Amino acid sequence: MAAHQGRITALLGANGAGKTTTLQCAQGLQRPTSGSVRLLGEDPWQASAQLRARVGVMLQDGGLPQSVRPGELLRHVSRLYADPVPLDELVERLGIGSFLGTGIRRLSGGQKQRVALAAALVGRPDVLFLDEPSAGLDPRSRNIVFDLVQQLRDSGVCIILTTHLMDDAARLADYVYIVNRGTVAVQGTVSELVSAEREAPLVMSVTVSPQDAHRLREDPPWRTPRFADVTWSVKDRTVTLTGPLDGARVREITQWATLDDRLPEALSVQPRSLEDVFLEVSGGDAR
Repeated sequence: MAAHQGRITALLGANGAGKTTTLQCAQGLQRPTSGSVRLLGEDPWQASAQLRARVGVMLQDGGLPQSVRPGELLRHVSRLYADPVPLDELVERLGIGSFLGTGIRRLSGGQKQRVALAAALVGRPDVLFLDEPSAGLDPRSRNIVFDLVQQLRDSGVCIILTTHLMDDAARLADYVYIVNRGTVAVQGTVSELVSAEREAPLVMSVTVSPQDAHRLREDPPWRTPRFADVTWSVKDRTVTLTGPLDGARVREITQWATLDDRLPEALSVQPRSLEDVFLEVSGGDAR
């Protein structure tokens, strides 16, 4: 596995797959029992202070001391770095100014996440580890965090992301590793991973009379050997076909749908998703 500058690398896997151990070894929190890890060219287990200053870590549970206020915490962390990001800038970017004086234990999960991200960014890291960065965030806060993460990527930061939310990984990641039982099962860009063939459901809605609906149920035009591996159903005005639908089959169904001036109200092929790939690799265990 490799994570590069200017790229968001996602590490995905079910619980127990090995991603937490991998990250802890990469962060210098656990010593590998086999294999090797290099973080910016150094062994993270024996990392120098100079190396640690170039790394930011946002833990899933925040890792924040509960007895202090966010403002106090960020000022303390800021003093540990030679050239910290101005706190006013981080506060504004992450929208945390309204609760800087509130005890961390009284904050919501989403508020704690934004404070944790601010603490991880104070030192201008070259490498940033993000563990479930959108946990507890409302849609607006989620967009704020994602926009900032993408800007950091564009500025050259190496970002390693772990999440159980496949939509987050699909939206953010430039490259994905899915691990299973301690090994990399599949890897690639999101588009590469989802491009493999699968049974893709084709759903189209056509305006038909009750008589036509009955006819379609009794004598569907796609009941031919060519469509033998395609399942179908008719409910109200919606015709649903599920199976390995290649371009030729889609064209044939579309041609049928437009006969006798019948125009589909909707026609869509559901693409393979990153979650589909994840479930295939993990054996259906989404967690």
